[in-house]
Amino acid sequence: MKVTKQHQVHGGTLRYLTHGSATTGTAMTLSVFVPPGEGPFPVLIWLSGLTCTEDNFTTKAGAYRAAAEHGVIVVAPDTSPRGEGVADDDAYDLGQGAGFYIDATQAPWAPHFRMESYVVEELIGLIDAEFPTTKARSISGHSMGGHGALTLALRHPHLFRSVSAFAPIASPTRCQWGEKAFTAYLGPDRAEWDAHDAARLIERGVGEGCYDDILIDQGDADPFLTEQLKPELLVQAGEAAGQKISLRMQPGYDHSYFFMASFIGDHVAFHAKRLKA
Repeated sequence: MKVTKQHQVHGGTLRYLTHGSATTGTAMTLSVFVPPGEGPFPVLIWLSGLTCTEDNFTTKAGAYRAAAEHGVIVVAPDTSPRGEGVADDDAYDLGQGAGFYIDATQAPWAPHFRMESYVVEELIGLIDAEFPTTKARSISGHSMGGHGALTLALRHPHLFRSVSAFAPIASPTRCQWGEKAFTAYLGPDRAEWDAHDAARLIERGVGEGCYDDILIDQGDADPFLTEQLKPELLVQAGEAAGQKISLRMQPGYDHSYFFMASFIGDHVAFHAKRLKA
């Protein structure tokens, strides 16, 4: 991986990196914060939402003070492949910046939009090879990235110690954002969609017994709460399957990074406790 920028922050080192991805067939970008000390350190992977790059979380979330205090590496990849020859759409909720952390099976998306494999196979291996990790890791994210964090943790529980999310798309098979993206990337078969729906996966018992708790923060002033996010479906699924879901409805908070910056310390501490247990 090539370092494009480097900064000191809270005693640790923040690097912006790029590398050629064998999974997506494109250059991929990410940021990695390494806390002060020699390590090795556990890892928190952060997945961002629609329209975001690796830079949104890096500059706006304010996560690195808590990460330095708890001794956690934080990895924030881009949300999709990009570049010349990569399929795209004029809408903000499809194409570049909207990878949905799944492996597309439909044209023209299938050659490059393989974000699930990129995160769980390629990215994790690169981070463990290039940085002083304990090989213990957790995952979190926001909105589309919250959907990604939940589904990747449920589908690959052997890879993650814990999972949390801010304002996740709880059930993409039952909202416009998810229906549009899944139709394009996966085709019309809704049975294929269910395998990438966190609420449906929990209902089916996927990941059962792997996570003692799943932490969700959701602002009650979020304009997408009712039509797109639907966190109550996660709670209902958890109750049916015996999976603890700690949904914290935060009064007055919206969908922005101001919301995440207000509670990111709680999430870092939540993961650090489990990563070091």
